[in-house]
Amino acid sequence: MSLNRKLRLAYVVSHPIQYQVPLLRRLAQEPDISLKAFFWSDFSAKGYTDEGFGGVQIKWDVPLLEGYDYQVLPSVRRSTGISFWAPINRGIYRALKKGSFDVIWLHGYWNLNCLATMIAAKALGIPLLVRSDSTLTDKPRSGFRLAVKRAFFSITKHFISAVLATGSRNRDYWAHYLGSDVPLFMLPYAVDNAYFQKMIATASQSREKFRQQLGLERDSPIILYASKLTGNKRCVDLIDAYAGMKPMADGKKPYLLIVGDGNQRASCEARVRESGESRVHFLGFQNQSQLPRFYDLCDVFVLPSICEPFALVVNEVMNAGKTIVVSDEVGCQPDLVTEGVTGRVFRAMDVAALRSVLESILVDSEPRRAMGCRGLARINQWSYEEDIRGLREALNHVAGLPLNRGPVVNSMVPRGWSSNTAST
Repeated sequence: MSLNRKLRLAYVVSHPIQYQVPLLRRLAQEPDISLKAFFWSDFSAKGYTDEGFGGVQIKWDVPLLEGYDYQVLPSVRRSTGISFWAPINRGIYRALKKGSFDVIWLHGYWNLNCLATMIAAKALGIPLLVRSDSTLTDKPRSGFRLAVKRAFFSITKHFISAVLATGSRNRDYWAHYLGSDVPLFMLPYAVDNAYFQKMIATASQSREKFRQQLGLERDSPIILYASKLTGNKRCVDLIDAYAGMKPMADGKKPYLLIVGDGNQRASCEARVRESGESRVHFLGFQNQSQLPRFYDLCDVFVLPSICEPFALVVNEVMNAGKTIVVSDEVGCQPDLVTEGVTGRVFRAMDVAALRSVLESILVDSEPRRAMGCRGLARINQWSYEEDIRGLREALNHVAGLPLNRGPVVNSMVPRGWSSNTAST
């Protein structure tokens, strides 16, 4: 198919997601693409209770419904969470048919709405692109559940025109379940680098004032954790590693700042009380615009998760040029955190290994700063512009969209990636 007009692209997703909305706004600027987003719910734009944050009332302080065309589909069953059975919407087929779309981009696959979108795309003869952040590093599943999953993909692969991989581990996931039958294009899981770098630069101007507000001594190193306090995030491992650390040359330990909330907060606070540590601060949930202040303030960022699909918070902190420490089960690690180059990697749930890494990093500030600088250079190559490039390649493959018409700002391909690994 060769287009002599704007390509009409439908983006179907559960709700406006703070990480993805800036990409939609960027995509809406493409001169030869007409984008319309379809949401199953707009709860994230109105405010909601997030059980993952321990029942905290969440209302994002960044705009989620501006800068692009969208429609919220009518609901049959509402939900502020995503499961196979919820939410359930009607009118998906009608909306896609009415829009006369050339391509449908579906985020996710394991939900009744996703299945309805796949069926609608097939019935309407519209190419379907699918994206998710799933990886093979996941919680243990029974042989029966894995067999059901393989059977599911053996059927749904016939509804999918191409998949959009978010990273190396996601690419391996699709290759495992779909083989080489379905073309694969790389769309790195990115954040709005320009936004975070701007906010971090602003925060740096009042860094010492912010440090004083938090009651932190000047020149003491700061270790930062910023994520939900849930079981798979393993903040308790960081607390245990910190508790066993030796004091620094001045006889004091670095500060440990824990930003976030969740059902493990009480147990984490209890662990700190048991350890007798006085330089650990729990700072609760912080909204999107507040996080750059903590990224700018810290010296080291740690995410000790297990079964972590990607962890976009790592992208955010790398925009501050800080040293990153992650477990080997954090999904972004192979793409963003190279051992000794852009950060440090330890074996998940190995508290002694994490402690050793932290102690070695904090001994000398020069290697720490060098890793942070290399991390900043790396994240600048892992951007929305790469997403636009990869998406245009996918759209060219399924609908004949020209590759060279969009205002691509950064044409550099992320290191180690090829454009279409399944069809070459």
